[in-house]
Amino acid sequence: MVESPCVACCRLDADKVCIGCYRHITEIVDWNRRSDTENMQILMRTKQRKAQAKPDSAAAQCATPITQEEWQAAKIKARLS
Repeated sequence: MVESPCVACCRLDADKVCIGCYRHITEIVDWNRRSDTENMQILMRTKQRKAQAKPDSAAAQCATPITQEEWQAAKIKARLS
């Protein structure tokens, strides 16, 4: 099982990407339900995002905690895909 990259800093930027683990909210929900192959693909994308991120950027400063509403909407979207 591929370990989650979560660092317990769940704050989303304007693109709904967590500034802690660099996963999009749709990649965060249902992590444990995905296959190892899917999770490895997500980890590859997070590495790219992290490499492109600018430390202390305005986007990171405007990041907000994930709301219950955002979580539920992303969960529904993930399960419909």
